[in-house]
Amino acid sequence: MIFIDLDNTKILKHIENMNYLITGLPGVGKTTILKELGALLGDRASGFLTIEVKEGKKRIGFDIQTFDGHSGIFARESLPSRFHIGRYGVDLDSFERIAIPALKPILNKILIIDEIGKMELRSNRFRDALLHALDSDSPLVAAIMQSENSFANSIKARSDCKLIEATLKNREYLPERIYKLCAG
Repeated sequence: MIFIDLDNTKILKHIENMNYLITGLPGVGKTTILKELGALLGDRASGFLTIEVKEGKKRIGFDIQTFDGHSGIFARESLPSRFHIGRYGVDLDSFERIAIPALKPILNKILIIDEIGKMELRSNRFRDALLHALDSDSPLVAAIMQSENSFANSIKARSDCKLIEATLKNREYLPERIYKLCAG
C-alpha cells in the first residue's frame, strides 16, 4: 500500500495511468469529497455516488446516483433482500443496472466511484467492471473501505493505485488537490 500525502501544499503532478483511492473512517466525508470533485470536473466526471437517504435525521438507506443522471435504490432498512449489510437490505439488481454501465471508462473523463465497500462488493459484476476500469487508461478516483477485506486489500496493494487518507483536518481541501492531481 502506498499512501500519498496531499497535506503538503506543493504543486502535484498527475502520474500517468494512476488510480487514486480515498480511504478514511466512516463519516469522515469521503462521499462529500467525491461529490465536490465531481462538481469541479463538471462534464469530465463519470461514475457514481452513493447517497444517504434519511427520514428526518435518521438514515434509512442509500441510493445510487450517476454523473449522467441515472439513479435508483441501493439499500434500505425495510428492503427484503437475499443480501444484508448490517441493518440494510441491498438491491443488487438495481445497483448493477445503474452502476455497471457507469463504470465504463470514457475518453477524456475521470471515473469517480463511491465506493468500493461491503455493499458494492457483494456484486461479482461490480468487481469485474471495477478491475476493467482500474486496468484502463482513464483516471479513476474512488472511495475505498478502510476495514479489512481481501478484495479491497488487493486493490489497495496494486502498483497503479495510490491511497489518500481523508481526515477531519484535510477533507476541506482534498477535492481541489485531487482535482489538480488527476485533471491537471
